[in-house]
Amino acid sequence: MPLQVGPCDPWPIEPCCDVDEVDPADLERWQRVASSILWALSGRRWGPCPITVRPCRRACLETAPISFQAGVGTGPWVPYIGTDGAWRNASVCGCRPSDCSCGELCEIYLPGPVYDVVEVNDGGQILTPGLEYRVDAPGRLVRLGGPCWPTCQDMAEPEGAPGTLTVTYRWGLPLDAAAIAAVSELTCHLLKGCGGGTCGCKANRNVTRMTRQGVEMERQDPTLLYAEGLTGLSTVDMWLMAVNPNRLAAPSRVYSPDFKRPRVTTWP
Repeated sequence: MPLQVGPCDPWPIEPCCDVDEVDPADLERWQRVASSILWALSGRRWGPCPITVRPCRRACLETAPISFQAGVGTGPWVPYIGTDGAWRNASVCGCRPSDCSCGELCEIYLPGPVYDVVEVNDGGQILTPGLEYRVDAPGRLVRLGGPCWPTCQDMAEPEGAPGTLTVTYRWGLPLDAAAIAAVSELTCHLLKGCGGGTCGCKANRNVTRMTRQGVEMERQDPTLLYAEGLTGLSTVDMWLMAVNPNRLAAPSRVYSPDFKRPRVTTWP
């Protein structure tokens, strides 16, 4: 499931019509509604949304030679031959660029996509980006110099206490011009169809066929569009088909019983 149940803030809009006469409260309300609808229909991947986590580094495999004696092992078998010719297990945390036998690459995983990192607090010390850490795709926070990230930390201790690690970052894909155009059109559509403003965007009617003065008009059933994850608005639907052609409900993820998800405090 995504890190959020909806967009953390309404998406910015460029009004497709004059909204000077629209009540600002109505505009903000339907802007939020339009943002929530498009956020869900596009796969729940857009941000950026701030989040603070308390991660633990996943322990690496031992680098001692593999033993085949009964009851003796070094964890999952990911073998390689070191520079000394001995068979060893590869580190699941990664390797330094020179050679896998030199040691592990100290990193932790941040659920993403990671937009940027706001702050890394390692035991009360605020680390410097680029000098003491960097982010490698997909969401790997790599330690540069100094001690490695803590393998475990006391979650009962407050942020900044010795031995703790707190990462504040923003996740989600950035909103481009196409996304802003789509949410702008949908906001105007909702304003006109749901009782507010004088925008020229008309709401879908429930009438599918109309005959008047010898002229017969037939409209597409809007419920069929909604079932396909579309809205009937050209700009909105073109954007949805471009960014979510397979109509995914959420980003695909692979879960492992051995992976510890970062702890997130939700209250107070």
